[in-house]
Amino acid sequence: MDASFRPLEGLRVLDLSRYLPGPLLTRMLVDMGADVTKVEPPGGEGLKFLPPLEDKKGVVWSALNVGKRILELDLKSDEGRAIVWEQIQSAEVIVEGFRPGVLARLGFGWDAIHAANPAAILCSISGFGQTGPLSQRAGHDLNYVARSGVLDLLAPAGVTPYVPGAQIADVAGGSLPGAIYVLAALRGVARTGLGCHIDVSMTEEVRRLGFFSEAIAKSGHDMRKGLGAIGGDAPCCGVFATQDGRAIAFSPLEPEFYEACCVLVERPDLSGTAYVRGARAAEVRAAWTEVFASRPLAEWDALVDGKDVCIEPVRTLAD
Repeated sequence: MDASFRPLEGLRVLDLSRYLPGPLLTRMLVDMGADVTKVEPPGGEGLKFLPPLEDKKGVVWSALNVGKRILELDLKSDEGRAIVWEQIQSAEVIVEGFRPGVLARLGFGWDAIHAANPAAILCSISGFGQTGPLSQRAGHDLNYVARSGVLDLLAPAGVTPYVPGAQIADVAGGSLPGAIYVLAALRGVARTGLGCHIDVSMTEEVRRLGFFSEAIAKSGHDMRKGLGAIGGDAPCCGVFATQDGRAIAFSPLEPEFYEACCVLVERPDLSGTAYVRGARAAEVRAAWTEVFASRPLAEWDALVDGKDVCIEPVRTLAD
């Protein structure tokens, strides 16, 4: 995003959250110009001490809190709560990630906030939402992705799902939808002058990542893991190993792209096989496995550069 894009210049945000979902949301608001004050317990929140450390601070914590004003307060003390209450009365957006009910027990429930500051927006991020039978259930990112049904979609058929290398529910189920809802709520405040309480359930929101498969399943079609064009049983979509042990993402779903791939690798015998099924699909997939194993990643990178073929080397963060 262009550093000059600052539509939220001057927006007053109070961040009462910890770890990743809420702090990433407010970091996004900082990047758009918001003025964020983050409240942490005396000594700092747990993420501050999570290795690797630089200058005795966790590098993830430091990245999340760029541009924020940090206040260390004991919310169990009258003094700490008084300072937070003062911040709440002047804030336009408040973000919290406590277990449902905790904020109210601290004296900062939605009813109290709305009465004192009618235009304030409260965004609550939790694993299972503020109400319902699971609201008090403990969990973390992996638990929410599992409960949503998305974790099962991340591994091929017959393979036990693995731990993703990215925080899927925290970000796609918490930070991103939370930011969208906050921006929408600001539009509502501009129209009506009244804020609202946003209830973000990371489990419910992360289900959107499985929207494609869920829509097919709800229509009555078989959408078990490993089925469908993007599920792994069509030759035109897959991940293949290269000669040097790296990987290629192969996804020429449209016929013109698939045919261009066949021309690029000089395999006219594979033409017209993008959506074959059964034994023929296994044969075609084996052929593509041999094709991609014939060159190291760097050669594939050079070969596909500038070509309209939907072939992409799998990059690492170091890359």
